[in-house]
Amino acid sequence: MADTTRITVTLPTEQVAELKKLTDNVSGYVAEAVARQIRHQLLGVDLRSYEDEHGSFGEEELAEARARIAGATGTEGGASAA
Repeated sequence: MADTTRITVTLPTEQVAELKKLTDNVSGYVAEAVARQIRHQLLGVDLRSYEDEHGSFGEEELAEARARIAGATGTEGGASAA
């Protein structure tokens, strides 16, 4: 089991009510959301670094990336821009 640290987080009451409707494991749900956000931010840093070195992504590259994301997630039209 991964090491864990207990912390206190304050959330709006409405969010807590919705969380409890969605899951019995609020800690696990929040941990997954935090991990997803960390990955998102790290990817943004990597993409900016790549563009600084190689220039902006072209429309063809972006279309290919969207198609790959759509294929990986089973969505049509790709993901919305971040």
